[in-house]
Amino acid sequence: MVARLAATALALPEAYEEDAWTGVRWRIRAKTFAHVLVAQDGYTSAYRDVTGIAEPTTVLTFRSAGDELLALVHAGPPFYRPPWSPTVVGMALDDDTDWDEVSELVTESYRFCAPQKLVRRLEHEG
Repeated sequence: MVARLAATALALPEAYEEDAWTGVRWRIRAKTFAHVLVAQDGYTSAYRDVTGIAEPTTVLTFRSAGDELLALVHAGPPFYRPPWSPTVVGMALDDDTDWDEVSELVTESYRFCAPQKLVRRLEHEG
């Protein structure tokens, strides 16, 4: 799953990957636009707190805004709303994940976080 996410995230202008406090995150400048981790025992888990699901679960968090944010946070599983930011959405990843949708969500999250100069560059390249 990390390799699939990295293929999308690292194709974006000036994006880079780094280890996070747990899991892996992708950033543009100092802003994280995607973070993947395994929510499991022994770690504070917004996923577990919000959903009540205790089994280890691979979770992606990303940024969103506007109508898309509202739709995602009200969609229900596999989406959930972490409590630490009004612009962050979480998504459980599994064998049934729609990777085209994930690619779109990660790209939109990048657009949310990136300087406009890089967003324009992305639009010209795409």
